Amino acid sequence: MPYLMAGYPDLERSRQIANAYADGGADLIELGVPFSDPLADGPVIHAAAVAALRAGVRVVDAVEAAREAAQRIPVVVMCYANPIMARGLERFVGMLESAGVSGLIVPDLPFEEAPSFVEACEDRGLALVPLIAPTTSPERLERIGARARGFLYTVSVTGTTGERTGADRSLPDVVARARACTSVPVAVGFGISTPEQAAAAADAGADGVIVGSRLVRAAGEGADPVSAVGELVVGFSTALRDSALG
Repeated sequence: MPYLMAGYPDLERSRQIANAYADGGADLIELGVPFSDPLADGPVIHAAAVAALRAGVRVVDAVEAAREAAQRIPVVVMCYANPIMARGLERFVGMLESAGVSGLIVPDLPFEEAPSFVEACEDRGLALVPLIAPTTSPERLERIGARARGFLYTVSVTGTTGERTGADRSLPDVVARARACTSVPVAVGFGISTPEQAAAAADAGADGVIVGSRLVRAAGEGADPVSAVGELVVGFSTALRDSALG
């Protein structure tokens, strides 16, 4: 489940990257809407968002990129609450529905404020995907897991997104906690940057693996970012096919 920042390194190549993800074996794309204060994201994705905004990428551009990608592969849009509320919740989810988007992730949406988002998304046939962290209390975990739609985004580490070295030995426990609280698939993200880490997440029981910063960094490097990210996705896909998910 690779992450893509809409409009990075530019709009056209971000569309090409989406196709490279689909060609490389991705099952779903998490498409990020550029935002100036992405509090859940580490420096790589933050810098990509800033670059896209400076280039004039707007919410409507991100939705159009999602529309194109959704013709080939399921797309879940990741957007912070501020751009959604600035346009109006109903209008925003209506845009996603019209674009053929499958779901929405709002990383800074508190559980207590989620009911209106859940209702708006369900009315439009969208899955509102919640996040849980290793620090989420058991009581809160139960409530979030019961309301989860699409999949449960399980943050594997404390902190923001970003590349990390090695495998987290606590990951099987994190996944087990998530699985015990929900009936939807469990997807692990944050800190997965190598095929070996992706395979370890699958072996720990994850139904899906989300890879972000490593791919966004590759998109900003070199003369041919489309080929670079495509090769990376093939490597992740191959590792997962050879793991428990295969």
